[in-house]
Amino acid sequence: MSGPATRVRYRAVAESLRRDIASGRFAKAQVLPGERELSRMFEVSRATLRRAVGALVDEGALFQRQGAGTFVRRAAPKIDQPFSRLVGFSELMRLRGFSPSSRNLDMGVYLPSPEEMTSLAIGPDESVVRLSRLRLADDAPMAIEHTAAPARFLPAPDKIGASLYDTLAATGHPPTRGLQRLRAVLLSDEDAALLGAPPGSPALYIQRIAYLADGRGVEFTRSYFRSDTYEFVSEVTPGRTLKAPA
Repeated sequence: MSGPATRVRYRAVAESLRRDIASGRFAKAQVLPGERELSRMFEVSRATLRRAVGALVDEGALFQRQGAGTFVRRAAPKIDQPFSRLVGFSELMRLRGFSPSSRNLDMGVYLPSPEEMTSLAIGPDESVVRLSRLRLADDAPMAIEHTAAPARFLPAPDKIGASLYDTLAATGHPPTRGLQRLRAVLLSDEDAALLGAPPGSPALYIQRIAYLADGRGVEFTRSYFRSDTYEFVSEVTPGRTLKAPA
């Protein structure tokens, strides 16, 4: 059973760790040293250290991945994204003053799924390029994107750059308009780990279909955005007064 002295000690260790995190001591690696090294550093038992680390995990300053260690939760950039404008991730991050980057999770050429056929208005024999990416701003994870595009618009999938829209424009197929739907969801354990968020955290799910000037579908994307980093902004204007049904 833990007594008052033990409680005081683990709280002191937790406060010291909190100060170290705030000072950026672990910012470069983002992962804390192992239990043995931290116990030696703070001159406490491993049991006391575990309680201190657990307290910081509970408050969200740290998060743990099985078999990988304990990580510092970096403060992610805050982004206002216009919901009424068709803009790619890379362009938006640059406009907001951040450095965009991506980590490819999967990429290949496949036959379309029923959802992709419906969304892009293509037949079952027309191949699509599928691209799944973890999107980052200043190296902080921001969103997970799963994109499908007709392969005829992307003749060299392995040459897709940081911006899909720039790549489409370079092939002569720039999107000119889009349809987006947004709803709130909870992150799966796998997606939460990629985004550095606790399992079951709320996220913003956006489904987007982008079109060429001639009306053909060129992009079908499903994205999961961290809800603590994004605010979607839309300008609204007065419309006709709605009438109650008779």
